[in-house]
Amino acid sequence: MKKKLAVLLAAALTLGMTACGASKGAGDTGKSEKSMVYAVEAGSAGEEAAKEKGFQYNSVSSQADALMEVASGTSDAAIIDLLMAGAMIGEGTSYPNLKHTDELTTEEYGVGCRKGSDLASYINQVFADSYKDGSMEKIAETYGVQEALVEQKDATFEQSPKDSDVDYIKGKGTLVVGVTDFEPMDYKDDSGNWIGFDADMAKLVGEKLGVEVNFVEIDWDNKVMELDSKNIDVVWNGMTLTDEVTSSMECTNAYCNNAQVVVVPEGK
Repeated sequence: MKKKLAVLLAAALTLGMTACGASKGAGDTGKSEKSMVYAVEAGSAGEEAAKEKGFQYNSVSSQADALMEVASGTSDAAIIDLLMAGAMIGEGTSYPNLKHTDELTTEEYGVGCRKGSDLASYINQVFADSYKDGSMEKIAETYGVQEALVEQKDATFEQSPKDSDVDYIKGKGTLVVGVTDFEPMDYKDDSGNWIGFDADMAKLVGEKLGVEVNFVEIDWDNKVMELDSKNIDVVWNGMTLTDEVTSSMECTNAYCNNAQVVVVPEGK
């Protein structure tokens, strides 16, 4: 499955970079894109894509719920992240009767911290070091997302002279990571432990900081509020670096390429 995902990402991301914007939206459902109802995660890049295209859409609490909407027939299609589509739909997955058709956008993922936080700078250094020594790629290979990695430039941690978030996190001994259920980035294994590319990279940062890492499921639409209220320290969940995100959070350098794709039932 991981090899299949890596091959899918390599092909889809290459195609997406050259053909983005050429989508028809409806795939082969027999409906026009304007008459279809799309399930999207509230506050997500998929919701933004639906708005920009003028689509009819239903906002749900997660991308996983968006897939359930399509599988149950409640919505005609879903707009979700390509990386999730590669892991969750098609033969041998949770949704073997769903497929992705058109790519609506191409984008990049980043990690979100509180505005002005020096934690983003710290994570950038971990990204740079782990990319250079190959540990980032090794983690990515575990989840089949190595083809989506963005090359990391050299980075050095610049600590804030006062109100350092890094010192705050070290002082309390925990890094609290805000996530949603989003395979292959953040999801639970059979024992209920959080795993995934993002989860494992967050654990690496926690190890470097010398603190424990706690994962907290959040309402994606409230991610900035959760950060600002210090219920969480970081949003690390395949987050697209939109203008809205970068203006409301201190974001890291991009680390993964992605696309927003349309998911429809097979044979429709």
